[in-house]
Amino acid sequence: MEPATGKPSLFRNILARALLFGVFILVIRFAYVVTITGESCNRGDFCFFSMPQSLNFVIPGAGVSAIVGNDAVSRSDPRRELYTSKEWIRAVHFYSSVFQDLISDGYLSPHSKSLCVETPFGQEVFALKEIGVEDSIGIFKKAAKPLVIKGEGHQIPFDDNTFDFIFTGGGRLDVSARPSDFASEIARTLKPEGFAVVHITANDTYSMNSLLDLFNSCKLVKLLDMEGFDSSMPFVREIVFRKETGVLNHGGKRIPDGNSGNKCSVPGHKRELVEKAEPLIEEEPLKPWITLKRNINNVKYLPSMVDISFKRRYVYVDVGARSYGSSIGSWFRKQYPKQNKTFHVYAIEADKHFHQQYDLKKKKVTLLPYAAWVRNETLRFEINRDPGQEEVSELKDKGRGMGRIQPVKSSGGEVDEIQGFDFAEWLKNTVTETDFVVMKMDVEGTEFDLIPRLFETGAICLIDEIFLECHYNRWQRCCPGQRSTKYEKNYGQCLQLFTSLRDSGVLVHQWW
Repeated sequence: MEPATGKPSLFRNILARALLFGVFILVIRFAYVVTITGESCNRGDFCFFSMPQSLNFVIPGAGVSAIVGNDAVSRSDPRRELYTSKEWIRAVHFYSSVFQDLISDGYLSPHSKSLCVETPFGQEVFALKEIGVEDSIGIFKKAAKPLVIKGEGHQIPFDDNTFDFIFTGGGRLDVSARPSDFASEIARTLKPEGFAVVHITANDTYSMNSLLDLFNSCKLVKLLDMEGFDSSMPFVREIVFRKETGVLNHGGKRIPDGNSGNKCSVPGHKRELVEKAEPLIEEEPLKPWITLKRNINNVKYLPSMVDISFKRRYVYVDVGARSYGSSIGSWFRKQYPKQNKTFHVYAIEADKHFHQQYDLKKKKVTLLPYAAWVRNETLRFEINRDPGQEEVSELKDKGRGMGRIQPVKSSGGEVDEIQGFDFAEWLKNTVTETDFVVMKMDVEGTEFDLIPRLFETGAICLIDEIFLECHYNRWQRCCPGQRSTKYEKNYGQCLQLFTSLRDSGVLVHQWW
């Protein structure tokens, strides 16, 4: 008789069906997570097995491993690849070394409440945590939690006096569109006696002094040049500031107010640029319309010699602008090396014939329809022409005579009454020493009044670069052997004006 096998066989069938049902449930749950929610199986509410609550990414040679929460970086998160890439590891090594040196120097401690400004991926924050500065966070316009939250350098989302230590690296202050606000926000959120460390790429004296002007509530305590960690930033200048107590921020305006006794001294870093400028034309040109015009090609522009990044604003003032295309559109906007900075343009032009051109908003120019002068008063304004210059239609700008506020007697030109204004005082009320100011002056002889006034009031120190046309009794193109009778000055007096400006440390160029 065969042995009875019914019960064991039935048990095996039940067990097999139970296992198949369990597998079916797993497949259904996995399919739901992947196809419906778009999540991976690190979600504990859909999967039977959730991942650990934290992941340890160990950066070899950097010390203690930093811990990044599982809620932020899952196994399928693309940031996991970033955090283990060679570039990430190289950056963390670099910043870890930088921060360890700062700890050794006493500018940073494990207990410092720290902020990293404009850090896209948070390598700096990661490095701080690696060396034991746990209370650290970064900000960037796009958050990359848990290391980086949303925020920008010109608008830091924290209260005043919050941090003991603030760092910004990668030359991000160099490329900021609002460097003044960037620096002000760092100073605002830094505690008194706290330290701010800035890494920049600029290494010239001019840019260094511009940066110091931005951090005018802080004291420079250290400057160090070092090698960078990648080809995009091979050189790094590290600057350490300490926030001072009781230092008032005057907005960079150091030129005294008033009308007398305000002479300023042009700083040494501006004087150095004069030594690098193109030489002045010592001998009077026989054909000035050729020689002086060609000389423009020899000009060594200030932005071609130094970095102009660390300025509050960028301003171009055209004194005697005439039409928009005369110099603003044809020269400044097209040829002046602006280092990708956006300039605010002021056009000072008394001749009403040209005013309508500046009504177009697309020009983005502020028109001052007055005459630049040494005080506020009503003036006589005359339009006159050189000998041999034909009378042309009013619609043709090039044929229109030059306007002068000191009319030549019996010249036969048209004369109007216009309003003159104190140009030097206007300049002092419009710009500060933390602005980058370029000026072109073509005022038909009035430069011999305006330039001394700029020195008298101290406003000359607000100007970084001047393009000056000096008017004298030059040889006439129309009439060989004859000089212009419109101007009383001679070439020697013009040369003396240029020389005195350069001797005073002002970067001036001969303009035509």
